[in-house]
Amino acid sequence: MKALALKKKKLSTAAVSRSGRSKRRLPAAKRKRRSPEEILNRVVQAAGEEFKRCGFAGATTATIARNADVTEAQLFRYFGSKSNLFRETIFKPLDQHFLNFINKRMPKQGKLATTRETANLYTTELQRFISEHSGMLTSLVVAQTYDTGTAQGVGEINSLSTYFDHGASVMTKGMKDKPKVDPKLMVRVSFAAVLACIMFKDWIFPPGLASSEEIRAAINDFVIEGIGANFDPRLISSS
Repeated sequence: MKALALKKKKLSTAAVSRSGRSKRRLPAAKRKRRSPEEILNRVVQAAGEEFKRCGFAGATTATIARNADVTEAQLFRYFGSKSNLFRETIFKPLDQHFLNFINKRMPKQGKLATTRETANLYTTELQRFISEHSGMLTSLVVAQTYDTGTAQGVGEINSLSTYFDHGASVMTKGMKDKPKVDPKLMVRVSFAAVLACIMFKDWIFPPGLASSEEIRAAINDFVIEGIGANFDPRLISSS
């Protein structure tokens, strides 16, 4: 009887052990498949936080991938390199900012009096956007100056090129005649003017020359008058 009881106990223990192993071997629940756009957005958001916290040199793709809940392989598949990711992290929000502005603030066709006001408002917001990202933009300039292995022209920054394309498209829609200046060129020159004035503000505008408000207004007027070369004067005249 004792031998039979001991045998039953061993069989019971073995069954419990097998049951435990069976539970441990259950496959993990599959993660919902993400779209490429969702992966891009997650990586850009995580990268933006990491670059702001650690700078370009201190940030690592391993940390960015972990915070975005993706693999490093996925990160490199979409961006190619840490430098490419850094550039996209700066300019993708700029393009999204512009699209949001178009949807919310751009005047409908025929509202001529508001065109200058709208252009003034957007140029003001563009100045603010560049000012808020000036630290990362400075890091970008340094990285492209000294990292000869990864330096690329701004035309190769996908999100910035998309931003320029959107701007040129909006500009073209407001024209009836053939433009004097190609909108694709005009939108880049306008952006460069604002970027240079903000990035090199301390060099260009010495103390006492003008107030911050006067400088902001002068930049806006310069850009708006330049854009006006392609428009009917009524579209940019003061209301």
